[in-house]
Amino acid sequence: MKPLPEIKVYPKRPELEARPLEQRVGLIILATDHTSEPDFRRMVASERIGVYVARIPYANPTTPENLRKMQPALTAGAALILPDEPLDAICYSCTSASVVIGDAEIEAAIQAAKPGMPVVTPPMAGVRGLKELGAKKISILTPYTVETSRPMAAYFAAHGFEIASFTCLGFEDDREMARIAPATLVELVREATDASAEALFVSCTALRSALAVAGMEKAIGRPVVTSNQATAWNCLRLCGDEAPHPEFGRLMTLPLVQ
Repeated sequence: MKPLPEIKVYPKRPELEARPLEQRVGLIILATDHTSEPDFRRMVASERIGVYVARIPYANPTTPENLRKMQPALTAGAALILPDEPLDAICYSCTSASVVIGDAEIEAAIQAAKPGMPVVTPPMAGVRGLKELGAKKISILTPYTVETSRPMAAYFAAHGFEIASFTCLGFEDDREMARIAPATLVELVREATDASAEALFVSCTALRSALAVAGMEKAIGRPVVTSNQATAWNCLRLCGDEAPHPEFGRLMTLPLVQ
């Protein structure tokens, strides 16, 4: 065997850019989540914006009790996303848990690891999106049981919305929720949207509803806001990305003014 060549150290250290990518979005998702990563890759990630993911423990069934159990893991999950580096936004991608635990509590848990970083939750982003669309009277569709849906109704009512109708599908396993076809969701919203509602909110980050937004809006003739679509929109706007994406619904064409 020929002798190995001498390994030389380059004499001048290469100049470093401030960041590998200009903007950073952190995403905390459930261990069982099939949908949030593909949706954020599709709607948020770009040559300018990086999406960095951490998974935290979660066990079905989807009940308020099991959802609350994720709260202690939020700080550790946030700490694993680019440790000691700032983020432009960080999203906890679970709608039902955000409602049960509370936006303020989630923000405090995440900011314990990422001080001062803007925190986004799906119901918070949903409220912001519905308000930007000018909706006051809404219908809501969830894949959950009645027990898990009740806190969702209370959340939106507490934020000033009149709920014209509320429909749930009775699922207890988020992995099954992810297996509902987008085309099926388009058909479901026809019956789930009250004639008097000004918009529809489709809850759950497990649902592949972001893929169906355009079809749902066409089916019911009014705006549709979904969990992953709303958080993607909120995170993009926090990153200064104002580009319209009508293929993901009317909300994705609007600025975040609030």
